[in-house]
Amino acid sequence: MSQSKSFRSGYASIIGRPNVGKSTLLNELVTQKVAATSNRPQTTRNKIIGVVHLAGAQIILVDTPGIHKSERALNEMMVKASLSTFGDVELLLVLIDAAEGFCQEDEFVLKTMEHTTAPKILVINKIDLIPKPQLLSLMEEMHSKSFFKEIIPVSALKADGMEELKKLIVGYLPEGPEYFPKDMVTDCSETFLVGEIIREKVLNLTRFEVPHSVAVVVESMEEQTNGVIRVDATIYTEKTSQRKILIGEGGNMLTTIGRIARKEIEKRFGAQVYLKLFIKVKSNWRDQKQAIREFVYPNDSL
Repeated sequence: MSQSKSFRSGYASIIGRPNVGKSTLLNELVTQKVAATSNRPQTTRNKIIGVVHLAGAQIILVDTPGIHKSERALNEMMVKASLSTFGDVELLLVLIDAAEGFCQEDEFVLKTMEHTTAPKILVINKIDLIPKPQLLSLMEEMHSKSFFKEIIPVSALKADGMEELKKLIVGYLPEGPEYFPKDMVTDCSETFLVGEIIREKVLNLTRFEVPHSVAVVVESMEEQTNGVIRVDATIYTEKTSQRKILIGEGGNMLTTIGRIARKEIEKRFGAQVYLKLFIKVKSNWRDQKQAIREFVYPNDSL
């Protein structure tokens, strides 16, 4: 089907320091859950595509890991994944947290994009957490930087300002084709999405050092003759003590992770799921580039 000449399409990268709500924004704009979310910083480890279908336009959003000063090999590769999007998009959406204001970590993010030519829109997220005078003061402060083409306040969690943001983004997109069919909201593989669902449950159910030490690898995923989808997945962690926490007393933690993850996987695929989880220890995997490529970036050239 031929597209009208007025059809607009293009890529917009969602950029910001950890825990400013990038994945929540992506999910809300797409109106489906594509990216894992939690209140832990550095939840997102990969570039994740989300497609917004509009009348006369298509926005392809790229959710990215939080940009931060990194020491571990995993963190360095996460930041590299974010920076790699700068030259491939029509627009950069830079998020800051309204409640925390513009901080030194945000300044670090801006420095990484000093030489990028793509227009930048500042998205002030979490405006539901501050009074209006504080928001106006922050907007005035950010206007004085003259770094952004536009500044827009939103609350991704409350779905406030989403329609205005979509219209703003479309205004910066060139005329182009419909890159993705209307029933497609992400180019992520099914195994990747399932692995992220499982990892999200670990993030939300565990504490201390456990969440960040975890990687999930979906070993196999296939539909059985009875229509049940069988998923075998391995949760990797760095220490035996963390493995014990993930198993829990009498296996209760692993059972809870599996039950909640299975329900969401069933909802996503509209089918009954049999989920089998294994836990293995891989010491200090976050500092081993080979392990990081295997667990986190198996299909990436990072």
